[in-house]
Amino acid sequence: MKLLSLLALAFLCTFSQGLGARPNFLIIFTDDHGYGDVSAYHDSDVQTPNIDGLAKEGMLFTRMRANCTVCSPSRAALLTGVYPDRAGVPGVIRTQPENSWGYFNQKLPTLADELKKSGYHTAAIGKWHLGLESPNTPNERGFDLFHGFLGDMMDSYSTHLRHGNNYMRRNAEVVDPTGHATDLFSTWASDYLKERAGKKDQPFFLYLAYNAPHFPIEPPAEWLDKVKKRAPQLDEKRAMNVAFVEHLDDRIGQVLATLKETGLEENTVVVFSADNGGSLPHGQNNDPWRDGKQSHYDGALRVPFMVRWPGHIQAGSRSDYAGLNFDVFPTFLELAGATPRSGLDAVSLVPVLMGKDVVTERSLYFVRREGGAAYGGKSYEALIRGDWKLMQNDPFSPLELYNLKNDPQEKTNLRMKAPKIFNELSAELRQHIQRGGTVPWQQPE
Repeated sequence: MKLLSLLALAFLCTFSQGLGARPNFLIIFTDDHGYGDVSAYHDSDVQTPNIDGLAKEGMLFTRMRANCTVCSPSRAALLTGVYPDRAGVPGVIRTQPENSWGYFNQKLPTLADELKKSGYHTAAIGKWHLGLESPNTPNERGFDLFHGFLGDMMDSYSTHLRHGNNYMRRNAEVVDPTGHATDLFSTWASDYLKERAGKKDQPFFLYLAYNAPHFPIEPPAEWLDKVKKRAPQLDEKRAMNVAFVEHLDDRIGQVLATLKETGLEENTVVVFSADNGGSLPHGQNNDPWRDGKQSHYDGALRVPFMVRWPGHIQAGSRSDYAGLNFDVFPTFLELAGATPRSGLDAVSLVPVLMGKDVVTERSLYFVRREGGAAYGGKSYEALIRGDWKLMQNDPFSPLELYNLKNDPQEKTNLRMKAPKIFNELSAELRQHIQRGGTVPWQQPE
């Protein structure tokens, strides 16, 4: 960590005006957004020029993964820098307690907590999904401002309700805004940036988490009409998805335009990614990877990831570094001139952003706990070490083993052909499970 801190300071001193010009931070985090539904990666029927622009003006990562196959665990990891079960969130936190499989660990400081210690103003706009009530509301977990949706998913992007309940808040105040949720979150983010532009003596961290393109797939009518005219060959389900993502991309463009217009762009690090891959039953696209949301195949894990910082990160650069979304945690702290605490599972991306070759020996661990007949309240796991991946997609199926270098689509299970590596990864996986088991994942009575 000391070496990374020195690298971060050198980076800042070389490319900015020292720690007096500490960067602002903006995370744009989308929901169930497949690798194949961002046109920066390959030819696609969806057009995402604003998201693609971040890659053209910064660094595109080709081998980053989400921390989980579903929403809450990925968000808990992103905001704490530790694996989801260590954050107390191995599964989805839901509005019904009997079907909720996580409780956000109050002992862990969040990224917002840590940046506040360094003098940052902090804001979370959009989807929270890490707790509906005290002590796990955004304002109690490090954010000076919260303007968004506390719950898991919206029954409709126009009514913003979930099971008939209103979870829209501005800090602790219940609000009932009018409009499509994607429009609302983008407007609120733009308003926040305009406010911070008048207070440039204090850097900020904005966590902008959209509900889109999570189902229900509800693009505005004019966006669907536009897609149907351009691509009449698409079936209705796919056209709906394309329009939904393109509307989202346009509103992300609105936020990025505000960043530029306010003069904040040059000194703001922007990270774009998603909590997990797309849902195949809902017509989303994770090409070229196998399967989708909920699965430990790479269709649920490989997500779009790009970082822009004008004048600091080389425009149009690419990295095949194999990391996880939560690596943002120590990265931001390094760039803010702070020292990340010990015990993080995340690794700083600062050397990667500097264009250095980075070799890391860590394995990548994944876990998800779920209820219902298919899962029974149990967890299932995956582990990636180098080219090898050990995994299962439910608690009752045997572990599978793949060589990702030779078989990136995960078609050939090598469990019986590579017993040595299977046993090694199995032993390591058990250690991760034991470590996660020290953290409660239900609310204490």
